[in-house]
Amino acid sequence: MRQGFPLATRGMTIGLLGGSFDPAHEGHVHITREALKRIGLDRVWWLVSPGNPLKARQPAPLQARLARARQLMQDPRVEVTDLEARLGTRFTADTITRLRALYPGVHFVWLMGADNLASFHKWDRWRGIMEQVPVGILARPGAGLRARLSPAAQIYSEKSLARGETLARARAPAWVFVTLPMHDASSTEIRAKGHWTGAAG
Repeated sequence: MRQGFPLATRGMTIGLLGGSFDPAHEGHVHITREALKRIGLDRVWWLVSPGNPLKARQPAPLQARLARARQLMQDPRVEVTDLEARLGTRFTADTITRLRALYPGVHFVWLMGADNLASFHKWDRWRGIMEQVPVGILARPGAGLRARLSPAAQIYSEKSLARGETLARARAPAWVFVTLPMHDASSTEIRAKGHWTGAAG
């Protein structure tokens, strides 16, 4: 494996949690640990993105966001990565395609909060994501109903699984809505309160 790329062996199940993490917060930590437990993952990789194609406002410098995330997410099963920058990918569909090619035999699961499922149909080649890997939807405050009524949830309603533990080994398309205790931390609110300047450390 190339230098700077996390190690993974055939048969492992790895959750991918993407986002700008601007900044990372306890809500990200919470849903990561719940995903490890409820979906039966061996590892979770945080994919700290260089930028967000759907947002006009671009995030703080990548190295500052990585440093904050690594400081916050202290768990040997979780790796905070800059894989999208290393791969040169801008869209999730491309990132997943590249990772599946780089890690043959590894079972990837795309993880996202319920708030993202509500707008998932606006993502570039979102159906391609659903067709490539199982998707774990993690409950987020105030987003449950919008997520369940979203175009993606409706179109793939027959591919919804009842139990999270079966997701990692399921054949795509497959998804599950994981109900869990809520954590109301928000990157937007942290920035609005001036608690995140984007300065490393």
